[in-house]
Amino acid sequence: MTDAYSYACRDCEGMEDCPASVTAETTEEVWKLMELHAQIAHGEDPADWDQATREYLATLIRPVAV
Repeated sequence: MTDAYSYACRDCEGMEDCPASVTAETTEEVWKLMELHAQIAHGEDPADWDQATREYLATLIRPVAV
C-alpha cells in the first residue's frame, strides 16, 4: 500500500551531490516541494522546465509505504 511519495535530488542526473529529499502524501505535494527546492538550492526556475524534463523528473518520484 502506498501511503506517500518521495523524491531524492541525488537521483537526478547531475545532482548526485545534493542531499535533499522530500516525502509527501501526494505527488502534487512532491512536485511543489521539488520546484521550491530547485529554486532555492539550485537557482532554477521550474517554469523553464520543458515537457521532457518534467517527464524525466516524474520517473524519479517513487511511492513509499509509511
